[in-house]
Formats: sequence, C-alpha cells, structure tokens
Amino acid sequence: MLKRIGFQEIFLPKLFPQDHNFRSASIDYSEDANLSIPSDDLEKLNGVNWYKPVAKEYWAIANRHFDVLFFIAHDLDAVANAARNFSGALIWRAYGLDKSLSYSQLLASSEEAFLALQRPEGPFFLGHAYRGIEKNESNFLASKAIYLPLGLNNAVVNDTWTGSDPRILFVCPEIGFNPYYKAIYEKFKKDFEGLPYVIGGAQPITVDDPSVLGFVTNEQHAENMKTLRVMFYHSQEPRHVHYHPFEAIRTGMPLVFMAGGLLDELGGIGQPGRAQTASEARAKIERILRGDTKFAEDIRTSQKKMLAAMTAERCEPYWRESFSVIREKLTQRRNLPPASNPRKKRIAVIVPVEYRGGSLRAAKLLATALCLGSQHAEDEAEVIFGHVRSDIYTKDDFKDLPDKVQVRPFDISHIDRYTAERAMKLRGFQDWSATSGTYIAFDDEIKLFLDTDLIVVISDRILHPILPLIPVVHVIYDYIQRYSAFATRELEIAFLNAAHRANKVVVTTEFTRQDAINFAGVPAHKVIKLPMLSPNFSKTKRVELDERDQSFIWTTNANPHKNHRMALEALAIYYEELDGRLKCNITGVRTEKLLSGAVSHLKDAQDILRRSPKLRKNISSLGDMPDSNYQKLLSRSQFLWHPGLVDNGTFSVVEAASVGVPSLSSDYPAMREMDTQFSLGLTFMDPNDAFDMAKKLKLMEENTEAMAARLPTSTTLALQSIDELAFGYWKAVSEWL
Repeated sequence: MLKRIGFQEIFLPKLFPQDHNFRSASIDYSEDANLSIPSDDLEKLNGVNWYKPVAKEYWAIANRHFDVLFFIAHDLDAVANAARNFSGALIWRAYGLDKSLSYSQLLASSEEAFLALQRPEGPFFLGHAYRGIEKNESNFLASKAIYLPLGLNNAVVNDTWTGSDPRILFVCPEIGFNPYYKAIYEKFKKDFEGLPYVIGGAQPITVDDPSVLGFVTNEQHAENMKTLRVMFYHSQEPRHVHYHPFEAIRTGMPLVFMAGGLLDELGGIGQPGRAQTASEARAKIERILRGDTKFAEDIRTSQKKMLAAMTAERCEPYWRESFSVIREKLTQRRNLPPASNPRKKRIAVIVPVEYRGGSLRAAKLLATALCLGSQHAEDEAEVIFGHVRSDIYTKDDFKDLPDKVQVRPFDISHIDRYTAERAMKLRGFQDWSATSGTYIAFDDEIKLFLDTDLIVVISDRILHPILPLIPVVHVIYDYIQRYSAFATRELEIAFLNAAHRANKVVVTTEFTRQDAINFAGVPAHKVIKLPMLSPNFSKTKRVELDERDQSFIWTTNANPHKNHRMALEALAIYYEELDGRLKCNITGVRTEKLLSGAVSHLKDAQDILRRSPKLRKNISSLGDMPDSNYQKLLSRSQFLWHPGLVDNGTFSVVEAASVGVPSLSSDYPAMREMDTQFSLGLTFMDPNDAFDMAKKLKLMEENTEAMAARLPTSTTLALQSIDELAFGYWKAVSEWL
C-alpha cells in the first residue's frame, strides 16, 4: 500500500521478539535493495532490535533518512523511546483489541509512554486498520486517529476449494497456555460436540487432543483449505478480525461465522453464512456437512462481498487521504523557524534528603562529571545542583563544585492529586490522571526546576511520586534494605516505587545492578551501570611512612550496616589479645554518637567499649571533619579500616590510595569490584568474624610498608579520574535530553 501511494524506500527491521505474539512474523532483506541510504547506516539499522529502546545514535540515522515510522505497542518503553527520539511522523498501527480492552487502557499502564506520546518529537497518529477502533479510545488517542485500512495482498477468489473432506476447519492457536484462546477452544468443543472437525493454529505447548493439528507447512495448510468442507469463525469482537476467514473466502471455502463481530462491518450483515447463535451456526454447518451443495454455493457466492472490502483498490483512497494529513503535519513542523537563541540543555542533580559524607560527595562528583562530560562532547550543558534547604549545609560544602555549576537550595512541596492534574494539563498533558494522592515538586523559589530538561535524583529516598513534567533518572548506589532492615515496610515500598517510576536507574556496581533487577524488580533495560566516580586527593601532600602517626583511621557513620558491634569487638581483641600498638581515629557523619549516643542499635557496641579500658584508651571519635582536615589526618595514618557489612562500596579506600595509604576492607562484592576498577591492592577480612578482623588489623600494623607497595600509581588512578569517566556519564544521561 505504501508503494501504491508513492513510497519506494521502506526499511523493515530484521530482528523481532521470539515469542508467541510474533508467531506470524516473517521478514527478509529484499526491500534493502531499494534503499538509497549508505551501507554503513543500513548495516547499523539492521543490527538493532527496534522492539526495545534504542540508543540515540541509531535514532540519528533514522532521522536522517526516514519520514515515517510505523510501530506497535509490544513494549511501551520502546514506544516512549521512539516518541522522544524520532522527528518524523509516528504512526501507532492499531489492528484492534478484544472488546474488554482499548489502546488507551494499554497506554495508561505506562506513564512514561503516555507522556512521551502527548509531547512527541514528531507528529503522532493512531493509524487504525478498521472503522470504529477510534470510537473506543480516549479523547487524546481519538483526536490522533487516521484511517489506514488493512487489506490483503491478494484479495481475488481463486476458487480451488473441493470440500472433499467432510469436516469443519476451526482455527484456534495457543490453547495450552493462553486463557483467552483456551476458553474459545472449550466453547467450540461444547457447541459442536459430535461433529467432525480439525483445529488449526500454532500450538507452542502440545495439546492432548488428536483434532488439534498444531503447526503445519504452507503446503499442508493450502491442502486443508482446499479439501475441508466448511470453516467456522467464532469471533464476535467488534474491533478485531483474524486473517483466516478471508483466506477461506479467497479459496472458495464456505464460511459460517458469528454475528456481532467485525465481519458485520466488512459486509457480513445479510450473509447466509452469518449466525446469531451457536445453535444456528451448528445447524448451518450440519447442512453443509450433509452435502447441501445449494446452501454451500449460496454462501460461497455471497461471501465474496466481504473479500471486496480487503482489496487494494478499496483501501488506496483512504491511505492517500490520510497521508495527505501526515505530510501536511510534517511540512508545518519542518517549516517552523528555528529558535533565534536556543538555550543550552539543563540538567538538575537533586539531593532529596539531608545527605553529608560519601553520599553528598557522590552527588557533587556526578554534577562535576556531567559538566565536564558535556564539555568533552562539545555540547555544553548547564548543570544545576539542588539540595534540601537545611542548616546542616554551608557554602563551603559546595565550593569544590565547578564554577559553572549553579547551586540551588529547595524545599519539598507536596501537591494533592487535583492540583497535580491541573498542573499537568496546563503543561500540555491533557489526558493525564493522577494515580497517587500526593505528588512532590522541588520548590527552588524559581520554577520548581521546570526550567531544566532532566532531573537526576541521587538515591531512591522519595516518599511520593515526583510530578512527571520532565524525565527523571535515579542514581541508586545500593539496596541496603535487602541485607539490613532499616525502615518500615511502607518506606521500603515507597523507595522501590521511586525506582519503578524512573525513566532510567543508574548504578555503579554490578552488585547493585543485580539488586535493582532481582530485588527491586526494575526491568533490566532500564538499569545502566556506569563506573564509580571517586574524588581526587592527589594534591594532598604524601607523608613518608616513617613520619606518619602511630594510628589508623576508621571512616564510618552511625547507620546499622556499618557493623559497629563487630568492629569494636575486633578492636578489643586487637588491643587486649594481640597487643595492638596503633591508635584508632574514628571519623564520619554522626560518629560522635558511636561512643556515648543514645542510639538503640549502638547499645551492644557501647557495652563492649565500657568493658574494655584498653579499647577506651586507644580510640578517639573525631566526628564529621571538614575535607581539608580529614585529608591531613588520612595522609598521616598508617592505613584505613573499612569494617562495614554491605553497601555499594566506599570512596574512602580510593581516597586513601591517592595519598599513599593502604586499606583493610570487609570482603563483599561491591568492594571487590572497586578493588578491580581502581587496582587498589586491598587487604580483605571477614566482617562477621571479629577474630579474623583483629588478626588482619595486626597484619596491617606489622606490614604497612608491604601493603603500601601494592597501591596503584598516580598514573593508574588517573585512568579512573572524573576527567576520564565524564564523557561516559554524559553520553548515558544525554539520551534523555
């Protein structure tokens, strides 16, 4: 049909999902010979699975060469991806659904796809194959409807039917696992019990019924259509019809079908083969099986009218009319004058809770990487760093951000569902409906960050959905709740929902990637792993080993997964049984509470401290220190100790390596990954065995020089610097701009 109305260059995707929904899919490379696009571009397009979200580089090729894209909604993430990236006309090919469903309901199951199609990159249309499909849709989809009728490649009666086999042909695929088709199969068997029949249709799961043929060759199928006496078609779906009834008409086989379905709209009303009830259908079929040739001939002669509705001659005028609308929309869009002074893209990096320590540092590193990465890509973006308005922050906390990064404090505003719906409609999302009673926005007293093109949220610690006016990416460093209970069930669900609502989830270790997929249930294609970013302390002066203090540093915080009880038990063994000679300096957020604070999960650890005078004598809790002071303390330490249980790893071991200080770390997957990425030469211990921890502390004390010799050189560490990794971060995030 496209060729009849003037399109000669048509690209057909070569890869399609291997599942039952594509049981009739067939493709070859024959159309590639008609394409005038460069062979390199064609090779890339042929290597892509277009039924999944596709990277921008491939959309850039598609946008260079094609004006129109037809798609089906096999994967709504792929639909959203196409809507955001294809600048030509998008046509959702709608072949009709069963009467319990609509395309609007289908689209509503993915807020991302729904919003993307309301604000697509190019003009969007619902290309319905049969009249009436659009009447069952929402105002939004109905307003986008164009009629592109479905026909047959060959709609001419060849009249090869003989009817020599006195059995019914009934087509019903997927009986073994699809409840919809199983119910149809069971009803057919009940209604036509005692009559001879065979059942066609692919059966991925074998059905224990000799009348079910399963898959047959084209030759056998043609023979069945030629020789079987009559076809029964069950469907009373008003907006969908199958191919095989028309195939029967084309062959000349008598067709008995149920009234009320789409065949009525295609010329079926008044046909002698039409039946109002199952008993009427049975009676008509029995006449044909008994050899009533006159009745069979009446059906065969009259049913040709339905085939006429599928001819190219009948369909072509509608296609021409609809494509004149499509061309007009494309012309209008392409004739829009370019913005006189287009602004740079803006990305907001949002810290949604009062983070300090490693979490705050990670957020600042990310903002820095995006700033540098956009510069490396020669596509410089504006990066805005947003943090909760709080007294815990000072201007000095953000002075290590690049000068070009703007810092904005904000308050979290709570928005009721009715206000949320009004706000979405004012921004052009007319059919959006709230699914939560409360939404949030980040009130920066400017524009609630709506002057940005993308929000990147550090962590999943969001209690309510973010008002989805622009795309949101979450950077999630770990799923500690899987290993250490720290929140109520309601909070855990809220955090998991944040990840599910995200357009993308970024992680920095394979350990967390697997948790995001297998624990949080985020689809694998929505999770992207990027290298861990680490601060550079290389400007800090390295202190010679023999000039360092007789101490080591334990960086931690007051959270339960930091393993305080086992750590203090190990320290007691180190000092009391192994004659440990190095003092322990404890630093980190809220570490002043470790020794004396009234924190319930620290009670056991404090009991150990009270029982051990040697332990109390040799440890000092220094609290949360300014970076400059911490760096000096770190550089003068013999080694760094990390006895935590499980998380996404700690920057502190990389910081230590950069100033020539070795580290002793708990052994868990994220730390192993970090050791490999940065070539740290870590020494590992069992965080669940206090005696092993104590022995390793003594090992570090006695072999500090040997441990320091295993540290990476500054050149090796430089390969993992922000400057080296920034472009990869920019490339991943810019997919959403």
